[in-house]
Amino acid sequence: MAGKSDYLENAALDHILTASGYTSPNATLYLSMHTGDPLDDDSGATEVDAVVDDTSYARQSITFAAASGGVSASSNAQAFTAVVYGTGAAPYVVTHIGIYDASTVGNLLYSEALAPARTLSVGEIASFESGATTVTED
Repeated sequence: MAGKSDYLENAALDHILTASGYTSPNATLYLSMHTGDPLDDDSGATEVDAVVDDTSYARQSITFAAASGGVSASSNAQAFTAVVYGTGAAPYVVTHIGIYDASTVGNLLYSEALAPARTLSVGEIASFESGATTVTED
């Protein structure tokens, strides 16, 4: 992931350059899926729960290994619940993923486009293997 959010950029700068210390996020971070770019300021309103009627969607916990060479990789696998439509009837396309500091709402920390995007239909499970999600600090 290369896209650091505005929130995280400001928190890091304040922590390094001012007396305002940054408090690490909750012990648990969460992977999110989006149907478009959430944008650095998290104003994109593209998270699956906000734009499609998948009644089973929820962010999944994600952990990371210690960084090496400016890169940290996920150290657990994530499996989203199988797609269940409420009133909707069409599949949806996941184009981006994000990392948040809370299971709902919270602060977007990082986001990135998926390549390739994933089309999810009723009954499908989106999953990410351990090590598949990486954060690179450049």
